[in-house]
Amino acid sequence: MNDTTGLGDDVQLITLDVNGTCYEVITAPRRTLVDVLRHDLRLTGTHVGCEHGICGACTVLVDGLPVRACLMFAAQAEGARITTVESLADSGTGELSDLQRAFTAHHGLQCGFCTPGFLMLAQGFLAERPEATKEDIREVVAANLCRCTGYQTIVEAIDACATARRSQRAAGAEEDSCN
Repeated sequence: MNDTTGLGDDVQLITLDVNGTCYEVITAPRRTLVDVLRHDLRLTGTHVGCEHGICGACTVLVDGLPVRACLMFAAQAEGARITTVESLADSGTGELSDLQRAFTAHHGLQCGFCTPGFLMLAQGFLAERPEATKEDIREVVAANLCRCTGYQTIVEAIDACATARRSQRAAGAEEDSCN
């Protein structure tokens, strides 16, 4: 049998739940999640940096936890909920999420290459630790690399978003307690 796909004879059909949409993908078993996201699903917001799990540019959420998509085979993600940076903005209006707006307001974007990884790292971290202190944020941000050395502005952006979310929850709790 001649291979006309360029994938070789050793391929498999997998189903991936990405940003709430199910995709069926025919791929080689050893392809990474970041390659499938970018090349097969055309979700190019997830960047490829070092391809060794060091820089974090490829960070996505798998079942709500930040993972390096360059270190995970796409087949390993089958059955999990994958969330990419494309999910942050409102798909209907294009309105940026509160976290994206905070990065913009605090100049946490720098050159932008590492930004999707930082956004997904922060999104997963704040979901897990909504009461995080600035020191907690500084520690988690150290897991990703920014070659523009803009860490302080990134920390400020994440802290501002966390503070705003806490205020909104408190206001909502007060409204709930009055009703």
